Parts: sequence; C-alpha cells; structure tokens
Amino acid sequence: MKNYDNVVIFDHPLIRHKIAILRDKNTSMKEFRELVEEITTLMTYETLKEGVPTTEIQVETPLEVCTQQVVKDNAIAIVPILRAGLGMVNGIHVLFPSARVGHIGMYRDEETFEPKSYYCKLPEGIEDKLVLVVDPMLATGGSACDAIALLKSRGCKHIKFMAIIGAPEGVSKVAEAHPDVGIYVSTLDRCLNEHAYILPGLGDAGDRLFGTK
Repeated sequence: MKNYDNVVIFDHPLIRHKIAILRDKNTSMKEFRELVEEITTLMTYETLKEGVPTTEIQVETPLEVCTQQVVKDNAIAIVPILRAGLGMVNGIHVLFPSARVGHIGMYRDEETFEPKSYYCKLPEGIEDKLVLVVDPMLATGGSACDAIALLKSRGCKHIKFMAIIGAPEGVSKVAEAHPDVGIYVSTLDRCLNEHAYILPGLGDAGDRLFGTK
C-alpha cells in the first residue's frame, strides 16, 4: 500500500499487545469487548493530539490565577457504524464523557460485498462538531466511504475515521475517496480473502462483541 498524507497507522507497544489478545479465537466476549474499549481509548488519545476545538479559561489555583486551555463544550460527536462500531463508543467516552453520539446503520450484501444503508440518526448541530466515525474493521472500505459521504451531505466539515484493524484495500479506498478526512488505524493487516474478510484479522467483530453468529 502506498503512503497517504491522511492515513496514520499506529505503532504502539500497548496497542500491539492488546490486539494480540483481541485476535485470539479463545478470548471471551467480555474480554474482547473490554479490549476494544481500551484500544479505542489509546487511539483517541493519539488521534486527537491535533484538531480538537479548545478555548481558554481562567483557573484559580491555591496560589494564583492562571490561564488554561480546555476542550470546548459540546464540540465532539461520535458516530459508530452499526453495529460493531458501538463497541468503540465507551472507549472515547472515557476521555470525552459529554460527547454526543449519532448512529449510522449499514450492512454488507453477502453476494456483492457492497454496503447497504438502513438507519441514520445524528445529533443536532453535528455540522459544527469534530466528528469521530468509528468501526473496528476497515475491510473493503465501502461502509466507511458511504458513512463519511453521508456526514458530508449533512454539512460536516471536520471528520476523523478510526478503525482498529484495516486491510490495505479498504484503507486505500477511503484515503483516496476522502483525502480531507484523517484515517487512523491501529494495525494494517495483510489482505482481504475471497469473502472480503481481513486476514489475519480477528473474525467478525460484531459477532465477537455481542455474542452472535
């Protein structure tokens, strides 16, 4: 995969450690869900080093008054792509507990592997927020591209996309379709198989999060 200016692939030992456990087929649903949240928190810390709307306030310490920067109220929105994206929301709320949450529902056609949209509910005023679109797996890139396009059609101008595991095919597709969107991926895997699943991957993230098949 070629290098893209809008793509960041993390190389952090704590994330690598947690992903190793996440991949294991014997990892329980409870631990899998906890790991997804923990990895998301680590990713959010790195993803939002730049571009977070801040403002200055005056804080009175026990000794004097000083000026501090804080994140603006109601400046961030989280938009998980249903259903697996729901597993990443709490990991962001750890750092931004007041962030509003929208939902975009998509499923993959099992014959064409193309995304199909079935639901969209977004917070009021989302066009003025920094929007974090989240999905644990970035496989073909179709759902991510469509979700980002939908948000842009609603007036969103500041969007970042976060995935825990990405395939080169999907990362490239989103990076080229939306060069103005930052794409943050914990691990870049080898490829997609004939069924458009990521290899080596971790299986179906939604099934492992929610105990379904």
